[in-house]
Amino acid sequence: MLRDWLNFLGSLRSAGGGLSKAHPEIMKGFGALNHASKQTRHIDAKTREFIALAVAITTHCEGCINAHVEAALKAGATREEIAEALGVAIALNAGAALTYAGYVMDAVEAHEA
Repeated sequence: MLRDWLNFLGSLRSAGGGLSKAHPEIMKGFGALNHASKQTRHIDAKTREFIALAVAITTHCEGCINAHVEAALKAGATREEIAEALGVAIALNAGAALTYAGYVMDAVEAHEA
């Protein structure tokens, strides 16, 4: 295994305690935002977790990966469904790189002129 995922989230939460003490308002705000994101009426919990996992891998958030894998499995997601959701994120990330490569080439053209 790449990481001890079962103990990672607890350790991360413990480490976040310092931020909570130093800046409780930001943690309250994060908690409220997280709570509000779960109050969906038009998509189910499993779909919401697929979105969260896709975002987690594109933003490189290991804590998010861990928390949302657990939530996705609790919502009934299968390994295969999670893999397909990640496939969409991978394709979009490649598409974003292709788009920004176009920007680079455009900037090259502008600077060469």
